[in-house]
Amino acid sequence: MTVRLEESTVLITGASGGIGRAIAHALHQRGATVVLTARRVNMLDEIARELGDRVEVVGADLSNRPDIDRLAQRTDVDVLVANAAVPAAGRLQTFSDRELDRAIDVNVRAPMQLTLALLPHMLEREAGHLVYVSSLAGKVASGGSSVYSATKFALRGFGYSLSEELRETGVGVTTVYPGFIREAGMFHESGAKLPRGVGTRTPEDVAKAVVEGIDRNRAEIDVAPFSLSSGAKVFGLSPPMMSRITRMLGGDGVSEQLEVGQRDKR
Repeated sequence: MTVRLEESTVLITGASGGIGRAIAHALHQRGATVVLTARRVNMLDEIARELGDRVEVVGADLSNRPDIDRLAQRTDVDVLVANAAVPAAGRLQTFSDRELDRAIDVNVRAPMQLTLALLPHMLEREAGHLVYVSSLAGKVASGGSSVYSATKFALRGFGYSLSEELRETGVGVTTVYPGFIREAGMFHESGAKLPRGVGTRTPEDVAKAVVEGIDRNRAEIDVAPFSLSSGAKVFGLSPPMMSRITRMLGGDGVSEQLEVGQRDKR
């Protein structure tokens, strides 16, 4: 059964950021009731004022188990959009134990726990959809992203395996893989500069991919220029080759900029 967004209640995590805001607007425009959750409640209230009706704000920190438990008690959620993530850029030895735990808690454990709690209600209705916002870093690993890539690779494996487990149940699964996103999000906020010729996409492009994934029940969607998405395919075939190409194109410099620009948000 295909989920009808105009009749659905959608829970969006990480909704206070630019990408979460774009996703909220896109789903609300399709007629969904959106439940916005994030730590920054003041930002959620602002988005709620923009949307008007059919919106609910729920403050939550996904590194805090009681907050996840509170969200998990909802039985009305038809669609989960697990968008929240910690920008865990940097070499492994620069992380504290607390920062490592937080990256795993928010980027991996929270989507899994929410899915485990919300899925039975979807299966009972024989309708629902689960969307996981991963990253191209979940397909291509490079120096300076060991922790972040590990969490995003994990989300990729979880999403794809789950899509197979839920075949013919009426519950769909989509994993979205943004590349470098301009105007909002982790990359934009870091202030990092890309090498010449490396393209970007917008938050609205990510939102369109989320809607398309739900409408068409697509298992995976890349949100990146062809050069980056094709590079992800090359990495799958030959990681050493793609790693050499990435270094030649200045990937190490980008990783260092991301570490500096995102360090205080771990």
